[in-house]
Amino acid sequence: MPEISLSVGATVALPKAEFDNLLEGLRGLGYETVGPQVKDEAIVYEPIQGLADLPKGYTSDQDAGKYRLVYAGHTNYFDVTPGAQSWKQYFFPPRAEMIAFKRDPENSRRWVIDEPKTKYPLFALVGVRPCELAAIQVQDKVFLREDLKDPFYRARRQGAFIIAVNCLHPCGTCFCTSMETGPEAESGYDLCLTELDDDFLVKVGSEAGRMALANQDWHPAAAFLLNQARNGLERARQSMGRSIPNYRQLPDILLNDMENPRYDHIAKRCLSCANCTQVCPTCFCWDTREVNDLAGQRASRERVWDSCFNMEYSYVFGGNSRPLVRSRYRQWITHKLASWWKQYGVSGCVGCGRCISWCPAAIDFAVEAVELSKEVKS
Repeated sequence: MPEISLSVGATVALPKAEFDNLLEGLRGLGYETVGPQVKDEAIVYEPIQGLADLPKGYTSDQDAGKYRLVYAGHTNYFDVTPGAQSWKQYFFPPRAEMIAFKRDPENSRRWVIDEPKTKYPLFALVGVRPCELAAIQVQDKVFLREDLKDPFYRARRQGAFIIAVNCLHPCGTCFCTSMETGPEAESGYDLCLTELDDDFLVKVGSEAGRMALANQDWHPAAAFLLNQARNGLERARQSMGRSIPNYRQLPDILLNDMENPRYDHIAKRCLSCANCTQVCPTCFCWDTREVNDLAGQRASRERVWDSCFNMEYSYVFGGNSRPLVRSRYRQWITHKLASWWKQYGVSGCVGCGRCISWCPAAIDFAVEAVELSKEVKS
């Protein structure tokens, strides 16, 4: 190991052969290493041990209503863009117990709180794309507000170690450049990788990241490697499959034209299936359910993902506030691109393109956003 100090903000080169040692070191610190894998002809996030588990040689072919993995045979591990899953499942799980009660063993007519016996695991998330990192930061704003912090989210989130990966090969539905969330990660990570031919350029983003990297066989990043990374990122910026120009102007445009006839056009195609909200890395709608065991000895309350596209979600006393597909789609897209700004100071869309790829009706979110802005009345 070179006798050069390693500091937060530094960029060094790590030979790919050393990456397994980095993951092993993280597991030694108590983290469960999780990353992208090929499973059932898609990319999923599951526990990994090393490079052998990553999708080496793969890319993805994505378009509106289309997702297909392609084995290209190259030697890179992070060229493939994400599938339907997002990292939010580790901080905001699809189903999570909030509180549970059990019968008092000394008095069966009384109920007592059933305290959880397990601690939340520590996750090291490997291969977090810049758009996904931005989505995690958006969810932080939702669940970790100054006035109210969600204890379940915080317990999972505060111990996470994030290894981001700059995106050099965006797919056909990506538009992170126009949303200012990629293809280069700016902050919020512990380590950030840029994958080159034989090395990973690694930028240190935190003290935890510095400590994890300190004992690895890294070496100073030569100007040739830094220039190669810069050129790769610039090519990525120019090769996005989609774009939403002037997205910061959309709040005023969309909220001042709620009766745009384009919504009728979309509603004729939309199935209100909620696919878009389920794959979205920033959507946070949820509901609660009561669960009782058959023996009548235990009862719990669970939090489960919900969607503004579900009829029941917008039901209030006296009726449904959004009974039509038109009104539900309008709620979704105006919240993402407009009213989210008023709530959290950022856009609810990070340009990952999942909602486009996984829409069975091939409705293109980016196209619709542009068309809605065009048709605004003067």
